[in-house]
Amino acid sequence: MQRVVQALAGTGLGERVVELDATARTAADAALACGVPVGAIVKSLVFLVGDTPVMALVAGDRRCRTAGLGVSLGLAGEVRRADAERVRDLTGFAIGGVAPVGHPAPLPTVIDGSLGRFGRLFAAAGHPHCVFATDLAELVRLTQGRLSDDIGEPLT
Repeated sequence: MQRVVQALAGTGLGERVVELDATARTAADAALACGVPVGAIVKSLVFLVGDTPVMALVAGDRRCRTAGLGVSLGLAGEVRRADAERVRDLTGFAIGGVAPVGHPAPLPTVIDGSLGRFGRLFAAAGHPHCVFATDLAELVRLTQGRLSDDIGEPLT
């Protein structure tokens, strides 16, 4: 959590991290705890495109369309989800609290354009009980991510 606080403070956003009484381990849990639609929750997912680790920031009511990841980032190779150990190594966070910022080293990031449906978004802040509020433009700026309409597809 402290790395997220520091990353946000380093961009002039001050203290944004909120500790919740309830868990925000899943998008549904986070939406309930924050009082927002599930789609306003930013899921931070780590994949490998070939040997390159990447982060996909996807709306809580969508799943990552992996076929769009490499194309969106200009990378080629098989796309596979990183396992829990690799996620922790790359981000410094355990699954269930992976933040889009505060990683030991930046990851190429692609952001689901459908997050633009919401004026206010909530992302994990490095702990299953912590989140921070943001919006799409700020999320792009914070992560240096690329917007894509090709990575999010509705859950079925």
